[in-house]
Amino acid sequence: MIELKNIVKKFKVGDGEIEILHGINLNIKKGEFIAIIGQSGSGKSTLMNILGCLDSPSYGEYLLENENISKFNSDELANLRRNKFGFIFQRYNLLASMNALENVALPSVYAGVSKKDRQSRAHEILTSLELDDKSLSLPNKLSGGQQQRVSIARALMNGGEIILADEPTGALDSKSGLMVMDILLNLHKQGHTIIIVTHDPKIAKYANRIIEIKDGHIIKDESKKDESYTLKRPKPQQKSSFIYYKDQLIESFKMSVSAMLAHKLRSLLTMLGIIIGIAAVVSMVALGKGSQEQILASIRKIGTNTIDIMPGQSFGDMHSGRVKTLVISDAQMLANQSFLESVTPNTSTSGTITYQNTSLTASLRGGGSGTFDVNGLKLEQGRTYDDEEVRDSASVVVIDQNTKNSLFPHENPVGQTILFNKKPLKVIGVLKKDDFTFGDASALRIYAPYTTVINKITGDRHINSITARVKESVNAQIAEKSITELLTIKHGKKDFFTRNSDSVKQTVESTISTMRILISSIAVISLIVGGIGVMNIMLVSVTERTKEIGIKMAIGARQGNILQQFLIEAILLCVIGGAIGVATAYGIGYICNNILSGFKMIFSNESIIVAITTSMVIGVVFGYMPAKNASKLNPIDALSRE
Repeated sequence: MIELKNIVKKFKVGDGEIEILHGINLNIKKGEFIAIIGQSGSGKSTLMNILGCLDSPSYGEYLLENENISKFNSDELANLRRNKFGFIFQRYNLLASMNALENVALPSVYAGVSKKDRQSRAHEILTSLELDDKSLSLPNKLSGGQQQRVSIARALMNGGEIILADEPTGALDSKSGLMVMDILLNLHKQGHTIIIVTHDPKIAKYANRIIEIKDGHIIKDESKKDESYTLKRPKPQQKSSFIYYKDQLIESFKMSVSAMLAHKLRSLLTMLGIIIGIAAVVSMVALGKGSQEQILASIRKIGTNTIDIMPGQSFGDMHSGRVKTLVISDAQMLANQSFLESVTPNTSTSGTITYQNTSLTASLRGGGSGTFDVNGLKLEQGRTYDDEEVRDSASVVVIDQNTKNSLFPHENPVGQTILFNKKPLKVIGVLKKDDFTFGDASALRIYAPYTTVINKITGDRHINSITARVKESVNAQIAEKSITELLTIKHGKKDFFTRNSDSVKQTVESTISTMRILISSIAVISLIVGGIGVMNIMLVSVTERTKEIGIKMAIGARQGNILQQFLIEAILLCVIGGAIGVATAYGIGYICNNILSGFKMIFSNESIIVAITTSMVIGVVFGYMPAKNASKLNPIDALSRE
């Protein structure tokens, strides 16, 4: 069954090497019960590790059923450990987070056996070892003898054709030791090939063949009698490829969750960087979107899709207030243009507004019937003036909330008559409060037909500005260019300037987008820092759980299984951290939206999807290296790590 040819094993010690096994030659038949004995440091455990494919020889050939496995890759060796060998360790090597049933069933997880079948077989084996009542107990709730029996049950799970036992009674009392040896004798009679390593001659006497090793050489190999048996127990059947990989993924997921729950504080600290980063990204995007909406709302209040024409050269022209170049005929000409929906001439003046015994300073603004729609002003009560009242220079006025509160604190203003610069005006409407008004928020503003202002109050035939509303189907930039050309021809020169709300809107959107990218970039840096934190903690986790990795490799886990588990764990940490980060951002938004008046953080589904996707990518990118390191560990090095 097994043939070793000139096996040499060397270990690196500092800058040099030490040779532990010196040209071992050995043949083992099926069904034998062999004891390998020797003093500590003689090389017996190293020999057993090579026999069980936990370690590989430096030189020589290892033939298993005439196959040279000395050159097998890691997955091929894992397949042998999973399906051919069963290990019984001196310190049991049970996984503390799994109960007895789960520990026993674990080798079949890596063999792709269905959950129902592996649990049924695990329970059957535990029952045969008189442990059926302990199947749900964690290892720390079991005695040493019970833990060793669980270890034996695990070795048998996938058949255990060859059982390798390293000092199986070394950590047990004499009674438990005898029980374990009786179990091994029975297994031998069932046809299992048993190889035990011991320094105790009494334990060695149970074997039919005793091999003594000293200083890396076999010095004695004697058999009591040629007694071997044939193993009849069938091995569990592996499922189809799809079910196999699905089960592997599910089990890796469960193990990852168990590992996270077993180290809750560490998991939370690992997620902290991701939580802060994701919360920052989502909050900054929501903050930027809220700011953008607020500013755009202000722009809409100035006028939606509108173009303002004002006298002078530009906003910075110090003499623009004294320039009188716009007249009503300019507005009338523009009103005839097919690309404009409406045109409103604007004029304004300041004066004293009087009602009964109260006199206050107010601003009177004159405009056409569409001035309220163009400027986004809404009525609270009453009505606005119409085209007929504009033509007739009607003495009507619409007042704002400040004027209402100042002059009519306890009565309905609609229908009342006020005086502006001693000219009577009838109040026909009251505007809603405008949170986005530019200038002094406490100023009193009243609105009348521009004809009324020009003909009855100021007497000035010039107007302050013209507001043109562009049709929805027309490009605002082209409309602005056309208006400029028409008025330049009419005036003979360009003695005015324009303000396009669409240009302002685009400029604001561009500025906010730039700021959002800048702020998000800072948040992304915090995400990267969080990802590095995940990688560091995962590297620490691999170091802490090296023994666990070694146990799993010993019972047949492939490199891919280990990689998958640790990678899933890293992704889970980042995704959960991302979800908590999103929830934190929403919490911040809820608080801000309820505390701050006039401003709201606006969350978008896109930012949430990007945040969660980013956290998954971070989990993959920063979790891969630690997971890869874990999967590349040598099984025997991992097992020997405390």
